Amino acid sequence: MVFGIETEVPLGQPLRSSSGLSHGSSSNLELQSHGEENTTEYRIKAAEKSGSKTISLWHDVTLVHVDPATDRPTPYLNFVCEIPKFTRKKFEIATDEVGNFIKQDEKKGVLREFKKGDIFFNYGCLPRTWEDPTFVHPDAEGCRGDNDPVDVCEIGARIVKTGEIRPVKVLGILCMIDEGEADWKVVAIDAEDKWSPFLNDIDDVEKLLPGTLSAIREWFRTYKIPDGKPPNVFGLDEKFMDKHYALEIIKECNHAWKELITGEKERDLEKFDPEVKSLVRKLSKSNLVDLAVDDDDEAPNF
Repeated sequence: MVFGIETEVPLGQPLRSSSGLSHGSSSNLELQSHGEENTTEYRIKAAEKSGSKTISLWHDVTLVHVDPATDRPTPYLNFVCEIPKFTRKKFEIATDEVGNFIKQDEKKGVLREFKKGDIFFNYGCLPRTWEDPTFVHPDAEGCRGDNDPVDVCEIGARIVKTGEIRPVKVLGILCMIDEGEADWKVVAIDAEDKWSPFLNDIDDVEKLLPGTLSAIREWFRTYKIPDGKPPNVFGLDEKFMDKHYALEIIKECNHAWKELITGEKERDLEKFDPEVKSLVRKLSKSNLVDLAVDDDDEAPNF
């Protein structure tokens, strides 16, 4: 299966910004922290090792992982970790801030944690994806996208640090409905995990790591109950869909991201009523100024 069609930027194809080529791996990047930890000002930033130029973990990292040794796309996707496994602080990419640094979410000035307790998988997102809040997927129970990058549950043994970028193998996807919004959850495993060679699709997870998928689903079903909210619900009869289905959702969200970053989505919004327009939050798109496509770059096969 080849990602990308003629009207889309192929997944993994470098996009050029005013500052040069984007990053296909973490090989030339380092993490920096600014502000006092456990405050609303605390930020985790990714920067280039040479010159320490900060980059956006949402816009400046390619969706498909690029082998730093060969500079060619690999069969894996890049995963940006926001919340390491066995922790509970609700870190997330600040999609509405210039630079898209990682911050701890807050509500009315109070930093948020999972009251349910520590999460048991690495949680984060796929760069260069966007769940379009004006788009209703036919399998999403009539719900629109949640206006964020696509979420990832990485089930490997490694504890991945906040802000760290890892190559992962996509295995499947779950459609969660969160307060009336479609919130897709990709299941993936670190490409270097010892289980990775044996896990190639969602059925392999159920067969070789029984109980993992149901535990993920129950986590998302119940994690808001301690906040006084009802359990979350799921589309598609609560079923984890396979790798092929997951990759199609990711492709759609990569295309939506391209429409957002180029201004195509904003121009398209003119035909919508004010209520629909208001669904698109003010998102920071300042990192990528100029997009250029090199037709010689091939999209990876999955």
